Amino acid sequence: MTFKINNYYMDILKEIGNIGAGNALTALSTLINKKVDMEVPVIEIIETEKIVEAVEAAEKLIVGVYVSFWGDISGNIMLVFDKESTDHLMEFLFGSKSTSEFYTEMELSALQEIGNILSSAYINSISKLSNLNIQMSVPSVSVDMAASILSVPAIEYSEVSDKIILIENKILEGLNEIVGKLFFMPDIESFTLLFKNLGV
Repeated sequence: MTFKINNYYMDILKEIGNIGAGNALTALSTLINKKVDMEVPVIEIIETEKIVEAVEAAEKLIVGVYVSFWGDISGNIMLVFDKESTDHLMEFLFGSKSTSEFYTEMELSALQEIGNILSSAYINSISKLSNLNIQMSVPSVSVDMAASILSVPAIEYSEVSDKIILIENKILEGLNEIVGKLFFMPDIESFTLLFKNLGV
């Protein structure tokens, strides 16, 4: 059994996305101590089997931040940045871009915190709007090819739904642009309860 997302559900998800983006912007500005702007998030429903294609090339190096959530609803979030966006983040935080494919422990810790901020912003907006109790795990960070990072969640989540929610955030600071793609993957019972509590 899979959950089908119709246009009405999409409108609700877009509202959650907008609120989450506002929360994320405030928290991120505080973290990096700079004014940043964020475009209105783009929310799409994509085929679960095409999750890797959503980040362009399967062999492209990406940074993935993986978070589990549980409580009244449960599931997983995968937040993905391409290498260029991640390097811009490092420049925001540390004053210089990384010149290596590998990140230091400090840089990985910073990415973990940014992933925590962005994921929490969306989870908290869902929690407040739906009056559901939701807790989150400590994020885990991995740097690898897109196919390696995303193929396992795609296979696992295909048993829950043939569609996956993709929220694309574009953060702007000066001339720099950071694109973060957040894949929201609740289990099927959570979909049903979430929309019920949102009055659908």
